[in-house]
Amino acid sequence: MSSSSPGPTPRPPAMAGPDPVTTRRNDEHAQETTRRGRELARIDATVTGRVQGVGFRWFVLDAARRLELRGWVANAFDGSVRCVAEGPRGDLEALVAELERGPSGARVDRVVPRWGRAAGGLADFEIRSGAHPGD
Repeated sequence: MSSSSPGPTPRPPAMAGPDPVTTRRNDEHAQETTRRGRELARIDATVTGRVQGVGFRWFVLDAARRLELRGWVANAFDGSVRCVAEGPRGDLEALVAELERGPSGARVDRVVPRWGRAAGGLADFEIRSGAHPGD
């Protein structure tokens, strides 16, 4: 005679609700993509001309830090300078104006900013080594 056991006791279905990890990440992203009540944007700008060997990256670093932007600036192999920054759009527009002006000793031929939405994940503004592959 075989005895059959009833098996494991069924568990009630899990209560549906927000995942606390996902909620925390979304909150952090929301804080990251707004600052001082303003929506953040991103630029990925290429600056051409006589922009290497003239203190251009240090000039950009100073301007970006004054504007409290996040991102980086680096020399590119082709002789241009690349700048990736995030912050309030008005502050990024001010940075583009600084890129167009450049430091004394530089000759800026062209600035090509590509605009996008802030992706987050950038640290305090820094100078990166030449030809960094980017973020």
